[in-house]
Amino acid sequence: MFEGVCTAIVTPFKNGEVDYQAYEALVKWQLESGVKAIVVAGTTGEGSTLTEEERSQLTRLTKQLCEGKAKVIVGTGSNDTRKALHLSLLAQKDGADGVLVVTPYYNRPTQEGLYQHYKFLAERLSIPIIIYNVPTRTGVNILPETVVRLARDFPNIVGIKEANPDVNQADEIIKLSRRNGLNLMVWSGNDDRTLHMMAAGAHGVISVVSNVLPRETVEMVEAALKGDLKRAQRLHYQLLDVVKLLFIETNPIPVKAMLYVMGKIENELRLPLVPASEATMEKIRKCVEKMRSEVLV
Repeated sequence: MFEGVCTAIVTPFKNGEVDYQAYEALVKWQLESGVKAIVVAGTTGEGSTLTEEERSQLTRLTKQLCEGKAKVIVGTGSNDTRKALHLSLLAQKDGADGVLVVTPYYNRPTQEGLYQHYKFLAERLSIPIIIYNVPTRTGVNILPETVVRLARDFPNIVGIKEANPDVNQADEIIKLSRRNGLNLMVWSGNDDRTLHMMAAGAHGVISVVSNVLPRETVEMVEAALKGDLKRAQRLHYQLLDVVKLLFIETNPIPVKAMLYVMGKIENELRLPLVPASEATMEKIRKCVEKMRSEVLV
């Protein structure tokens, strides 16, 4: 799929509708900054509140903009396996290079249920599938043994976005994958853990912070891929305060607020998400001012 930075891009809204003009400008900025992939309609893109038509339009537009430059991955997860398949087939039809499928939330499936969920999708899709593990949101953790079993049994399950706050889980996935002779790709799903996971063998990050600092995120990840640890460490700490601020409220509330302060989009979300509190906005304004003084934006 890709090594490096994949931006889990926001979906800009204006007066309740997708702002395609602002979205196109965001994607072009990402591509100019050197990102290797764009995730459309992920968590950060508020995929759960997009209509199917909006998903299709965003996927097709992103594919058009990224052709020959970066991969296009679409978030198609659901706690209903048949719905996940429907959204994945839609993404496949619209030209996606792959789908990002979060573990089913709320239902709390067993490990065998998780295996059967991804098996059902893998047998019916012809494009690559990336598992997305984020137990703090879903209430379920797909274990390394289940991930490796799926990768062994289904070649189109190509990797995992691992957002378990315990980095030992990513270590175990990488270790078991290598032990079984698999080329399973692992990407960090937490920006504050990207460098740690890459030091252990991860292939990059599916990132939130790259929405606002794409060039710096790319530079950090590329330094890590080249083994330039000192440069990667310096960039990691340069990004860290911004990363922490972007999760002071539920993602994507702060990142949309920051893009708004930067003049990129309207500060608009779809219910049940609401714009950032005034206290958060004040912190974001100060952060953007600091970023500008340091010529980061």
